[in-house]
This record gives sequence, C-alpha cells and structure tokens, in this order.
Amino acid sequence: MRAAVIVFPGSNCDRDTYWAVEHALGESAEFVWHRDTSLSGFDLVILPGGFSYGDYLRTGAFASFSPVTKAIKSFAENGGLVLGICNGFQVLLECGLLPGAMIPNDHLRFICSDVLIRTERTDTPFSNEAETGQVLRIPVAHFEGNYFADKTVLDRIEANNQVLFRYSDSNGNVSAETNPNGSANNIAGLINERGNVVGMMPHPERASEEVLGSTDGMVIFKSILRYVEEKAVSNV
Repeated sequence: MRAAVIVFPGSNCDRDTYWAVEHALGESAEFVWHRDTSLSGFDLVILPGGFSYGDYLRTGAFASFSPVTKAIKSFAENGGLVLGICNGFQVLLECGLLPGAMIPNDHLRFICSDVLIRTERTDTPFSNEAETGQVLRIPVAHFEGNYFADKTVLDRIEANNQVLFRYSDSNGNVSAETNPNGSANNIAGLINERGNVVGMMPHPERASEEVLGSTDGMVIFKSILRYVEEKAVSNV
C-alpha cells in the first residue's frame, strides 16, 4: 500500500502519521506538500492533524483552497480512500467532502486526553478489522472538535448510516456524559455516502504502538490495508 500524507503549513501530526503507516503498519508513506497537484499512484490519502495555516480564519478554511485540495477531491471522486484526522477532518468539512461543520468545544477549552469511541460499522474500508460495537481508546487534541449539522443533515447522516464512531463509555454506552466536546449525536467519526472518505477527531496515529499507551488506532490502519490488499487481489 502506498499512502500520501498531506503537509499543510501548520501541520504538526504529519510525521506521527507517516511513522504510523511506514513503521507501525510497515507500508509505504510519502509526504505530499500542499502546493503539489498530483496524487497519482497512491492508494490512500491522509490529511493529518495540526493547525493548517494557523487556523487564522477558521479551522481548515484556508487549507480547503490549497492546490492539493483539488487533487484530493478528484482522488476521492475516482474512488480513492481519504482519511482526515482532527484538522484533516475539519478540512474535509470545509471543502465539502463531508457534510457539517466544526465549532468550538461546548466548554470552550482545549481538550488533550484519551477518549473512548464506539465502532458503529464494520463494513467499510476503515473499520473492517473491528467488531460492531467495539470500543477503541484513542487520544483527541482539539479546541474546535464540536461537530455540528442542522437537523435535516443529521437526519440524513443517521438514515444513511454515515456515523462511523461515537463517543461512548467503556461499555459502549453513548450519553452526554461521554461526549467530550458537545458534538451532535456524539459523532466522533463520519464517512461519506460512497464509503471512501472518512473524517475523525481522535488521532489513530497516536494509538499505534504499545509505547504510546494504546494500539487501538491500528484498527483503522489495518482495516485500510486489508481493503487495499483485497481490492488488489480482486483486480488481478
């Protein structure tokens, strides 16, 4: 598998993400600068966390106009896998590849801690190594991670089964108490209708090795690898 890790000015999780793919997963990863305009030959595009363009206007807003963003949209439209993590999720929302928006956490404080998220689906390229209802422990680090969408959009998201992860407790119970930032419907991760673009606020790359305290994030990376390998075999 060959993964592109997009680097925007202000990205600060690009090397962590590279390490998770190249070393923890043992697959090929390459940095792609925000001014590049080609994603040819990649199986996966990852938009990492950070503060693209300093979040000077709105999280992800400037990045959505970067030259590489047009290539990301084209890549997704052609069925390529796209994973947006934290700021990367915010960018995907800003450029319209996922519905909704991010607003400041409801308590107006930056969060940097482990959270628990319940796996809602296992039939996607990003979750096929998980079990339905499996709870993963993965860190978050954000100030604007409060997912928002109006009722019409939320109803469509729920009807289409587009919620991939929800904030929960260790038993998979979802409630206001298990919601760290106020996100609508406890949404921690979202997938598009086609099933090839995912955004999530938790950082799976920060839960990719035992030394980090959790390997639960590898469920996402191993799922992607499995999908890519199975697709390659089916195309032979």
